[in-house]
Amino acid sequence: MDPARAARSPIVFLVAAVLFINYVDRGALPTAAHLMQGDLHLNYTQMGMLMSAFFWTYTCSQIPVGWLAERYGAHRILAAGLTLWASATILVGFVHTFAMLLVLRLLLGLGESAGFPCAAKILAAIVPAKGLGTANGIVALGYLSGPVVGTIAGGLLMAHFGWRSAFWVFGALSLLWLWPWSRVSGGVRAAVRASEDDSPTLWMILKQPSLWGTALGLFSQNYTFYFMLSWLPSYLQTERGLSLLVMTKLASLAYATNAVSAFAAGWGIDRYLARGGSANVGYKSVMAVAHVGSVACMLAMAVGSPWLALASVFIYQALCGASSPGVYAMCQILAGPRASGRWVGIQNSLGNFPGIVAPWLTGYIIQTTGHFTNAFVVAAAVSMLGLIGWLWMVPKLEELRWKSSAPPAGAVAQESS
Repeated sequence: MDPARAARSPIVFLVAAVLFINYVDRGALPTAAHLMQGDLHLNYTQMGMLMSAFFWTYTCSQIPVGWLAERYGAHRILAAGLTLWASATILVGFVHTFAMLLVLRLLLGLGESAGFPCAAKILAAIVPAKGLGTANGIVALGYLSGPVVGTIAGGLLMAHFGWRSAFWVFGALSLLWLWPWSRVSGGVRAAVRASEDDSPTLWMILKQPSLWGTALGLFSQNYTFYFMLSWLPSYLQTERGLSLLVMTKLASLAYATNAVSAFAAGWGIDRYLARGGSANVGYKSVMAVAHVGSVACMLAMAVGSPWLALASVFIYQALCGASSPGVYAMCQILAGPRASGRWVGIQNSLGNFPGIVAPWLTGYIIQTTGHFTNAFVVAAAVSMLGLIGWLWMVPKLEELRWKSSAPPAGAVAQESS
């Protein structure tokens, strides 16, 4: 199959759409945080706990979801996950207690855990290696656009109709995705089944140093990403004194920068590969620049002038977006179509642990110091770990030979130069 054509198939766009919905729904609470604190009398520590509670179930469910996707079909598990998380989103709009909010955040995390393991399995099965940059760029454009639309639409709904309205609208609209997905699920099922012959065992996957490298890289990248996703609206309002509407505009522009950068980077890497470039050099170079640049941006937001801090918000979002296609394209290349679901399940389980730590730790730091400064310094330090994971622990970016007597199942990425 032509890589460029496969990367732009309707299935890829529907996968991008479901992850767009995934991020819209999970981002509703950070956008509403300031209003919910006043209405429900929540302190910063409680709000940090609600933000991190999503990741308690989201992180723990990644590995079993990856197995379920390969055992029962990624298309089915993805649809079931969306149904659960959309229902939890709607119900948030009806609760009045911290305890019920906590329960619904846990259910939201459980449902949304289906997103990336299923998406990785589907893309690895239908898109050749030389098209994975573009395909993952389109998917990243989808999920990174979620905070843009969620912040704009959520902010406007909350400003005019109260914070509860955003949860009702977002959750109800999410369920509409199930109809077009039901129209293409037959093609997804056939492609995934064809990729499951001679699958490696879990132990074979766990023995790969590259698995632990991609997990560490994602851990590092996700700490800064979830820190910014969870607390950027509050940072702009409380630390920089912006109003809700001004915050909504600036945060939305920053998230849009992230999304556009992701698509451009994925497309650019595939163009580089089509001209004979090395996947090893292409993906790893982007990761190196992104992590070094993120350190500088975190420190600038911590101690810089207002204008430098604001510029750093946008520069960070551009760097984060540029690295996004590689996060999943690299593991899809390494694992191949036979093991991508379980590989991403393990990678995401470990790599999303910062989702538990970063929101809660940031809330604690703000509660005890009264400022965001130390939270940005911690994020800068964690970002440095990504260089070890992506560059050193992943020695060569090509599909692994799971069976010594057989060649890799999918297309092999180009040898490193």
